[in-house]
Amino acid sequence: MPVEFKDYYAILGVPETASEEEIKKAFRKLARQFHPDVAADKKVAEEKFKEINEAYEVLSDPEKRRRYDALRAYGGRAGEPFTAPPGWESRRWTSPDGTSHFEFHFGGTGFSDFFEHFFGGGRFHGFEPWTEEGLESGEGFSGRTFSRRGADVEGDILVTLDEVFHGSVRTVTLQRVNPRTGQSETHTFKVRIPPGVQEGQLIRVPGKGGEGQAGGPPGDLYLRVRLAAHPDFRVRGSDLYYDLALAPWEAVLGCTVTIPLPDGPVTIRVPPGTGSGRQLRVRGRGLPRGSSGERGDLYAVVTVQVPDPSDLSPEERQLWERLGQVSRFQPRNPA
Repeated sequence: MPVEFKDYYAILGVPETASEEEIKKAFRKLARQFHPDVAADKKVAEEKFKEINEAYEVLSDPEKRRRYDALRAYGGRAGEPFTAPPGWESRRWTSPDGTSHFEFHFGGTGFSDFFEHFFGGGRFHGFEPWTEEGLESGEGFSGRTFSRRGADVEGDILVTLDEVFHGSVRTVTLQRVNPRTGQSETHTFKVRIPPGVQEGQLIRVPGKGGEGQAGGPPGDLYLRVRLAAHPDFRVRGSDLYYDLALAPWEAVLGCTVTIPLPDGPVTIRVPPGTGSGRQLRVRGRGLPRGSSGERGDLYAVVTVQVPDPSDLSPEERQLWERLGQVSRFQPRNPA
């Protein structure tokens, strides 16, 4: 079944030859521009933010980028129907005993059908053996019927940091081809994302998996959490890391800085003499840890920035020159 091809390079606005740093820079710029917290049109921004995240998810991973480039070379064009080359996995599975075939597509998970088709972790699993039930016939013969529970379905769901902090309820659609009729069926349902979910965690939706056979119950749907990349924060477990840029005078003299977290700003004091690479820890201002109410920590990682010489005014240049003349600081020959 063809899916709409996604041009991830065009989405991030970078050439095919873009370096890892160029891809990261383009993502951070666009993610800040379309972050739902700051955009005027939140609905449009949310969709664009998800699209940017999806492109970054693929192009920032060397192996996924290699696979994507192979698809692109096969003839993929943005917005056009695309079918997998021979030998590629697709969303059509055969059960372990070879008796059943499945094809499915997700909506509302934050990932496009193209991503789920070629880069997602979705699969069917968990087939159970046939269950035998004896029935006595009117003629004294022992008849038997056999049923089997449906397969479990697994897919990916993109979760933002705001959802990790506050939780949310998402509307998800699962389109699948009925193995008996060959007809496409679409199921729409609500999925609760609890606060404190972590990367790789499975959210179970009972009864939304593969159809049972011969009267057997349906399987379950499992959505694997994939945390959306954030332009300002990195996640390690329940801890948040923030790159804190300081001007030279702020690093030398010390300052007070406010960091905007999804659950409210936090103000930290930068001690005088703080150098690049130092991590300033704020306990209990990281991500929630499950339903316990505990929080991880926030780490502000300092980088000391210097101005571009071409942007200096004549007065600023004179001040820097004067500082160089009077300062006793010797970075290459410390006392």
